[in-house]
Amino acid sequence: MAKKAILSYSGGLDTSVCIPILKEKYGFDNVVTVSVDVGQPEAEVKMAEEKAKKISDKHYTIDAKEEFVQNYIFPLIKANGDYEGYVMGTSIARPLIAKKVAEIAEKENVAAFAHGCTGKGNDQLRFETIFRATGLEVIAPMREMNLTREWEIEYAKDHGIPVTATKDKPWSVDENLWSRSIEGGRLEDPNFIPPEEIYEWTVSPEKAPDTPTLLEIGFENGVPVSLNGKKMKGLDLIRELNKIGGKNGVGRSDLVEDRVLGLKARENYEHPAATILIQSHKDLEQLVLSRMELKFKAMVDAQWSELAYQGLVNEPLYEDLNAFIDKTQERVTGTVQVKLYKGNMIVVARKSPFALYSEDLVSFNSQTINQKDAEGYCKYHGFQARMYQSLKKQK
Repeated sequence: MAKKAILSYSGGLDTSVCIPILKEKYGFDNVVTVSVDVGQPEAEVKMAEEKAKKISDKHYTIDAKEEFVQNYIFPLIKANGDYEGYVMGTSIARPLIAKKVAEIAEKENVAAFAHGCTGKGNDQLRFETIFRATGLEVIAPMREMNLTREWEIEYAKDHGIPVTATKDKPWSVDENLWSRSIEGGRLEDPNFIPPEEIYEWTVSPEKAPDTPTLLEIGFENGVPVSLNGKKMKGLDLIRELNKIGGKNGVGRSDLVEDRVLGLKARENYEHPAATILIQSHKDLEQLVLSRMELKFKAMVDAQWSELAYQGLVNEPLYEDLNAFIDKTQERVTGTVQVKLYKGNMIVVARKSPFALYSEDLVSFNSQTINQKDAEGYCKYHGFQARMYQSLKKQK
């Protein structure tokens, strides 16, 4: 029987060279490739499919965009998903991609999984936590052979595999509906200023329009459902916000990130819709959730983001946290108005039928609350601190 491997395939340099490597170095007779569409450009999905059909033995292309939005992005928005300033586009997509590859693996009765992740990054963990649950062997040629990008480029040329990466511009780009990440080459130097050419979704703030753009985002139960009063499906809404935000230079991140393995890495991201939606959602929560809920949810959101960043979506705690988050979102319904201007996104107004806010009670012109009632509270506020300071003076 032919020895068969299944490869999570993007069409890029790493996964393309994996195909001949799996045959030459690992002795596989057949390599089945799977590309999962989570919002990459249509041309990129088509390119990967055409390339795979030429260099692999069998190929599948799976459209998972709707599932990505409903089961991964929406929970991320509810949790204000953020890891050290990163909105987690790549990390939240990997478990879904791995899940879809695993479904095909069962159908094809393969002997092993393969991926093109290096041994230095996070993606190996995100893929393998899903793959290893099947009990099958997992092969990672980049990691096991300790390959460099330059070696891969030369290897691809020798095997007639077309690649876009060059030694002069070795950018590694990962794009989906939620974000676009750019790394590699001189970008690995945290002291190197990125050239404008690495960005595709966003214009530089200097070239953004001189007139601000005003938007109104509608939410129901923590999920974005409308733009400027028009009901929209999540997929369409996110795409539209990526365009609008990008034109205004909104949604760039340049940060030094702590990877799971402990290495610090310089990362560049574009994520206009993610920036707009997460900040709007978080602002609406401030209006409708109690102070105690907000304080506790901030801890839950941080833990949720940590698990999502690591790809541990099968961890029982992840399910537990989602249960709490979903309960809080029952009141996160309303609208948020935002202003986009030259790279900035500012919330300017918000309203909700569940607002824990009373204009009458808080107004300086209202006497509904008798201000004198606060005097007793003030007398006890900081009581122990005053005692401490008094004792301190006596010493």
